[in-house]
Amino acid sequence: MQDITYVLSKLLWLPARPGTAALLLAILGLALMWRGRRWGRWPLLAGLGFYVALLALPLHQWVQLPLEERFPRPATEPAHIDGIVVLGGAVEQNLTEARGLPALNGAAERMTEPVALLRRHPEAKLLFTGGQGSLLHGGMTEADVARELWLSLGVPADRIILETAARNTHENAVLSLALAAPKPGETWLLVTSASHMPRSMGVFRHAGWQITPWPVNYRTGHTVAVWYDASFPVRLGEFEWGLKEWIGLLAYRLMGRTGAVFPAP
Repeated sequence: MQDITYVLSKLLWLPARPGTAALLLAILGLALMWRGRRWGRWPLLAGLGFYVALLALPLHQWVQLPLEERFPRPATEPAHIDGIVVLGGAVEQNLTEARGLPALNGAAERMTEPVALLRRHPEAKLLFTGGQGSLLHGGMTEADVARELWLSLGVPADRIILETAARNTHENAVLSLALAAPKPGETWLLVTSASHMPRSMGVFRHAGWQITPWPVNYRTGHTVAVWYDASFPVRLGEFEWGLKEWIGLLAYRLMGRTGAVFPAP
């Protein structure tokens, strides 16, 4: 059942993502008008209107801002950290396999922040959770890339724990909990993108792990400069990412993978 859910989530998102859906609407409207159907102007206007709104308004900021501010970092860093859990999603395993060098994407802070934490906390372990997150993939897992990257940055091999099978956030939580087996009273940090933290915390709590959020990779701010600095393709990508998180929150609640639609601190 989980395999079917995983495949469907990937396939349904391809036509449903806003950029694609708006383009398909515009093409449909244009084809209808070409054939003399005047009502075709409505899907055409809807499709083009989305792109105009994204260009004129900071929709990419508004959709992510509530997500990123839901779980702030602790005011002070814990004095003792037993472990750090890093969620996959920041590495590009296909590019790494093709070029032979660890490749990162726009969420690279997920991979660099834990290294800084390890240097301040020699007692901590570093657990990366991530297998194959895409339908089309090669032989490398995200965990393979994480190991290569962290070893090249000087992280001792005996401090790295790799979970290699997870394909989504639910599996990240369940499989990493079984692997880490945290003891009562231990302090573990959860490192992932700030906009992904609400869903992640909800899933980890539901799995039985009271973990401490340590968000990174912030993409929003409260100034006009931040709102309008990004190029149009970046705005589109950020809007789609934020909307996907909101859909994911609702879907995970309906599937019983989290205890709340919008988990709170």
